[in-house]
Amino acid sequence: MPDLTRCFPFLAWPRPRPELLLGEFWAGMTVGLMLLPQGVAYAALAGMPLVTGIYASLIPALVAVLWSASPRLGVGPTALTSLLIGASLMGLAEPGSAHWVNLAVWIALLSGLLQCMLGALRAGWLLNLVTSPVLNGFTQAAGLLILASQLPALLGLRTTWNAFFSAPSLHHFDLRAAGIGLASVALLLAFKRWRAGFPAAMAVAGLAGVLSWATGFADRGGDVVGTLPAGLPSLHWPQWLEGSEFAALIMPVLVISLVSFLETASSAQAEHQQAGTRWNENQDLLAQGMAKISSGLCGSFATSASFSRSAVNLMAGARTGWATVFAIGFVFIVLLWLTPALYHVPQSALAAIVVTAVLNLIKPRTMFRLWHISRTEACIGLATCALTLATAPQLYWGVLAGIVMGLCHFLYQRLHPRIIEAGLHADGSLRDRHLWQLPAIAPGAFVLRMDAELDFASARALEQRVVDHLGAHPQMQHLCLLAQPINRIDITGIETFARIRGLLRQRGGTLHVSGLKLPVENGLRRAGVLQPAPDLALYRTDVEALAALQHLARQPS
Repeated sequence: MPDLTRCFPFLAWPRPRPELLLGEFWAGMTVGLMLLPQGVAYAALAGMPLVTGIYASLIPALVAVLWSASPRLGVGPTALTSLLIGASLMGLAEPGSAHWVNLAVWIALLSGLLQCMLGALRAGWLLNLVTSPVLNGFTQAAGLLILASQLPALLGLRTTWNAFFSAPSLHHFDLRAAGIGLASVALLLAFKRWRAGFPAAMAVAGLAGVLSWATGFADRGGDVVGTLPAGLPSLHWPQWLEGSEFAALIMPVLVISLVSFLETASSAQAEHQQAGTRWNENQDLLAQGMAKISSGLCGSFATSASFSRSAVNLMAGARTGWATVFAIGFVFIVLLWLTPALYHVPQSALAAIVVTAVLNLIKPRTMFRLWHISRTEACIGLATCALTLATAPQLYWGVLAGIVMGLCHFLYQRLHPRIIEAGLHADGSLRDRHLWQLPAIAPGAFVLRMDAELDFASARALEQRVVDHLGAHPQMQHLCLLAQPINRIDITGIETFARIRGLLRQRGGTLHVSGLKLPVENGLRRAGVLQPAPDLALYRTDVEALAALQHLARQPS
């Protein structure tokens, strides 16, 4: 049975009981009422036909919840993924056209296949390549770009910004649309502050739709949702692309796969922390990949896990995946019978829903806080943000540059490990002798500690430090390596250890080594560099090593 539930996680759900299903029903309705208007709004952000936002909230969400290790995630269209899709396809096709939809479907299929492959290969650890400052910088920039993209619809701009700035006038705007959009933003922010769990998006969309219908907004040329096709999505197989078009989708697919899984990770970790369980990132990679593939086969765009909807689901009291099933059931009913009710909803109200949702992405205070912790990492985050804005609409260059900068910072730290000459502090601990102005542990002895693994990255730094010190002190006969912090050693590290031992042997001195951990000791013994000899002394603890060095210092020359 454990093997079966590993392949089909939904089999581990608790059996439905009336009291359980009642709570799950209300949680699901709360998320469903939030999901529907957001799905339509995010479809517009991705440049897709609006009904595809509802399609992406149906079968993909069901596939994700059935196979996910985190069944309370709110899966469907998200602002960040939708922005990436819209920005990546800009210049390749006309937004909303059949070719645009075909390209978006291929992005969903390819990114889904990539995530499924990574999940099957247990490669969820690749998530660690993106540091928090890089993700933070990218999301800040993406939030700003989403706001900029929604301003024309929110304010009812009839022309272009260039035309407005060339001849400023209110005639460039539909003031009725602007009024509805700004009032919607105000209402959504008020609900967010005072009733965070309330399905404010659906309520505001409903109020805006009623007002639009009552005032004849659409009949007077107002921009509304319009007619949406009713019924369930049919199987959609995309047309084959040319080789150049597939090549143009490689980078967007990689970044959308990465960013959407980071969205999933942020939501899933919050869910599992609340439940006190361990997150299986590889299972969620599979589930999210399958959801993207199913979305593409429905003629829709790539989905992801929404942090806001997942948070609302948890806040509404959802305990199992049954809540998501009820939310999907609500979307199912809307698709079959209630799509005409969305006809009169103004586009400015949808823009307001997107704007208030992405305000959570823009958190400049996090950069200021990061600056006080690590200026280097803060600069990486700021550079990621700036490059993402500068390279728009090719947003992937910003996040890729951030990843490269983060890896370079990591490599620099590995190549420059912390190596100190240890001294005995008054509290009995071993600390940096020069920083704390401590006396040498023993005359004629150099006591060294490296706080890193002894591998190809750090070995040269250790050897150079030893060579420089012994060269400056030709009479020094004893080198003590406090090896407790060294967790791992590779071939380069073993060769460096052997050269350091040989250097002491040539001087007629002794290499003292304390606290070797078993993996490191086994590697050195297999290499044959720990043979007993007068030039090598091994100790189990630092206390033994220091006592031996002090005893040698007291002996007459």
